[in-house]
Amino acid sequence: MEKNRNDMDTIRSHRDLEVWNKAMEAAMAIFEATKDFPSEERFSLTDQVRRSSRSTPAQISEAWRKRRYAAAFVSKLNDAFLDASLRYVV
Repeated sequence: MEKNRNDMDTIRSHRDLEVWNKAMEAAMAIFEATKDFPSEERFSLTDQVRRSSRSTPAQISEAWRKRRYAAAFVSKLNDAFLDASLRYVV
């Protein structure tokens, strides 16, 4: 239990959160994968996929900023979860 308390003390920003880092890794992997999309899709499908991939880490960082307000924090984390879930279903 003490270990968890010390881990929480080291989190100073959303960039220290493992979930944010994993979401950023996924976003970067998606960005790299879209480089192989056809050039005629550059301003439609490619752009949409790239913007969508950045949505989850952005929502996690917004939740971090609202962490003092429990309801807002949970709401933003739910938005991030749903956004990530829907992206992989479609």
